[in-house]
Amino acid sequence: MTPAPTTRRRLPVGTALTYLSLLAATVVVLLPLAVVFLTSLKTSEEVSDGGALSLPGDWLNFRNYATAFTDGHMLAAFGNTAFILVFSVGGTVIIGSMTAYAVDRFDFRAKKLVMALFLVATLVPGVTTQVATFQVVNSFGLVDTRWAPILLYMGTDIVSVYVFLQFIRSIPRSLDEAARLDGANAFTIYRKIILPLLKPAIATVVIIKGITTYNDFYIPFLYMHSEDLGTISTSLFRFKGPFGAHWEAISAGAILVILPTLVVFLLLQRWIYNGFAQGATK
Repeated sequence: MTPAPTTRRRLPVGTALTYLSLLAATVVVLLPLAVVFLTSLKTSEEVSDGGALSLPGDWLNFRNYATAFTDGHMLAAFGNTAFILVFSVGGTVIIGSMTAYAVDRFDFRAKKLVMALFLVATLVPGVTTQVATFQVVNSFGLVDTRWAPILLYMGTDIVSVYVFLQFIRSIPRSLDEAARLDGANAFTIYRKIILPLLKPAIATVVIIKGITTYNDFYIPFLYMHSEDLGTISTSLFRFKGPFGAHWEAISAGAILVILPTLVVFLLLQRWIYNGFAQGATK
């Protein structure tokens, strides 16, 4: 008897397209990182003479990292960025949650007008108001200080108000009424009942606001001019001169900037995914 012919199982078209899309997305994400990493290990001659994906002559060439760390004042830049992050994110959480609590729990005449103004504020491009904003900040004497970006980050985040508002609407008002029967005032209800129940929303806002503040270049570059006030985004700009850019030093500095976010992401990826998922479903 002849053996029965074996049939090959073919992947469904949908599964094949899924794998192809995942492979394409992986290449799109990892290819720029590979180019930056390879460039950070090259000399200036290798950068100018070779291609983007050409291999460096010395895989242990870490001189560019030392140059980026010292000449770019990366240590001070990390300190300034951390200082701005702590106050900006903390202030955004407090202001955003208090604003959402007041809008949802209290009735006042201009309530609909306030919500309409919030919506209009999200539709106005921030660049169109930068001249007036700069004049206001300059009149307070905050230009060339770390408080200028902190105040701008805290006062212009309407998205956090909407995120907190969606979560607060899911908290039963009966908790507020029970607390008032026990003699609690509005601030006590917010501090002891509302705020502890907003942990998923706080995680969402911290993630979104932290990533935005960490990566922002425009506001620190516009309001912080001193070399000792640079952030991690503006410190890399020092290697861009009038006659060209030191791409090997810029690439090394970019790797130094990426490493902290990569470590934080790997350690907190479960909370990051949960924060985005809960923020999207509320």
